Amino acid sequence: MSIEVKVPTLGESVSEATVGQWLKKPGEAVALDEPIVSLETDKVAVEVPSPVAGVLGQILVAEGETVTVGALLGTVEDGVAAAGNGQVAPREEKPVPPASDTIAPATPAAAPAAAPAAPAGDDAGAAALSPAVRRAVLEHGIDPSTVKGTGKDGRLTKEDVLAAAQAKAASPAPVATAAAVPAAVAAPGRNEERVKMTRLRQTIAKRLKSAQENAALLTTFNDVDMSAVMAAREKYKDVFEKKHGVKLGFMSFFAKASCLALKDIPAVNAQIQGDEIVYHDYVDISVAVSAPNGLVVPVVRDADKLSFAGIEKAIANYGKRAREGALTMEDMKGGTFTISNGGVFGGLMSTPIINPPQSAVLGLHRIEDRPVVRNGEIVIRPMMYIALSYDHRIIDGREAVTALKTIKEAIEDPTRLLIDL
Repeated sequence: MSIEVKVPTLGESVSEATVGQWLKKPGEAVALDEPIVSLETDKVAVEVPSPVAGVLGQILVAEGETVTVGALLGTVEDGVAAAGNGQVAPREEKPVPPASDTIAPATPAAAPAAAPAAPAGDDAGAAALSPAVRRAVLEHGIDPSTVKGTGKDGRLTKEDVLAAAQAKAASPAPVATAAAVPAAVAAPGRNEERVKMTRLRQTIAKRLKSAQENAALLTTFNDVDMSAVMAAREKYKDVFEKKHGVKLGFMSFFAKASCLALKDIPAVNAQIQGDEIVYHDYVDISVAVSAPNGLVVPVVRDADKLSFAGIEKAIANYGKRAREGALTMEDMKGGTFTISNGGVFGGLMSTPIINPPQSAVLGLHRIEDRPVVRNGEIVIRPMMYIALSYDHRIIDGREAVTALKTIKEAIEDPTRLLIDL
């Protein structure tokens, strides 16, 4: 019996997606709720699970095509997986194993044929793998049982699989070197590769361009002495991690400092909707996180009410899920203010672009020792440039400068965060 596989509801205001990749081929066995196709939306990648256990039947939409909610993607043949595997395997595979067992050590071609079969047959291991890791295992033909996991409780991460794939690709390189070198010499040239933009990258481009065209963007800068925060972090990081199970980072300090500034300067936490200004009495901070397909901004909700530990746990969870491709629409819905940390990539200074319909974004940068004047003397301090880009239509220069100065003062004297100054 053929069961239809359709495009699921993708989230509020999202009506279409692009077929990113089919994770199974027609005729391959699928388990109930096993991901069979990945869809790319404007915000995240969504994996469509199999509605039943069976084998994948027809694929009706090719990779790269655009589909709408409710559209038919393909079919799954219900209840034939076991029978299909039982009949085909003995008929086609039974004579092969004796020969393979005999020549496998001397025949390089036997290894690639066996490698993809290992992940599919390892049901216990597959159950413990995240969707992103399963996809990477299938794509690169890696046996997960041969890879040491670096995630929590020794679980495999996508990075582990990619590293194993790179090592696998590099291993036969010495054999091919002799042939590769003459080819490179014989046909020198400059190569180009055309890759279609993903739906997420297209959306990022449109939104950023729209922000430039529709908002009156301006950026104000300041620098921050990170001595006090670094000292506090060094003093309490071990106790903090032991008690809360998460590391104490700098982001929680800046999030709390931003909440303080946004409460004092409400316009920085407001939005323009039509001919009205909407002020929020809560702070939902969007935290820019680097994901495999581009920059995403999951939201730490009610950040003004969370503790340092609560903020750090939320950010750590989002970062992990972003790397695994497991963020959902709900994770990135809303947000009243954004913090983007370019310092993790070594950026010294930048002019971040607001995330519409928000009106402001705080940019953090790398920390470096610089000479500064303190009490008439030149001393060396760990300094960071911070930037606040804002929509001048709603935020005046005085308000932007004051908000950034409030953040600076709270970071340089963290006691202000405790006594609301």
